[in-house]
Amino acid sequence: MVLALVALTTRFGGADMYRTLFPRDLFAELDRLQREMQQAFEFSPSIRGLGRGGYPALNVGGTPQTVEIYAFAPGLDPGAIEVGLDRGVLTIAGERKAKLPAEREKATVHINERFAGRFRRVVSLPDDIDPDAVSADYRDGVLHVSIKRRESATPRRISVE
Repeated sequence: MVLALVALTTRFGGADMYRTLFPRDLFAELDRLQREMQQAFEFSPSIRGLGRGGYPALNVGGTPQTVEIYAFAPGLDPGAIEVGLDRGVLTIAGERKAKLPAEREKATVHINERFAGRFRRVVSLPDDIDPDAVSADYRDGVLHVSIKRRESATPRRISVE
């Protein structure tokens, strides 16, 4: 087997060809592939376990009075962002237009890592939210959604006489 690999590398370009066909750290490549597969199939829409890898990236947290959601989505038109709340499920949807050169320029794009297209993120919220007390603000590429909790669900201190 080793003799066959040596013959293959010397016949088809030497050691550089061997490194191209067989990565140096095969286990690192397998680990990377496993992480990407987990991210692709990960779905956990609860407030405590959001999946990673969706667009826009979300931060979800809260205080005793509010639930705070931050969606990081630069370059969007605020009027094109749809925010909805139905039965304790918050939905953030919209579309990001591609910023590629026009076809008539015949430009070649070598790397395009910026997301473009329709998106939709869904977050399950706790039962104590007040659906009538929701505010949304988009500034500097960050959508901030704040939802107040019901007064009855807010912890309070009771004095003993």
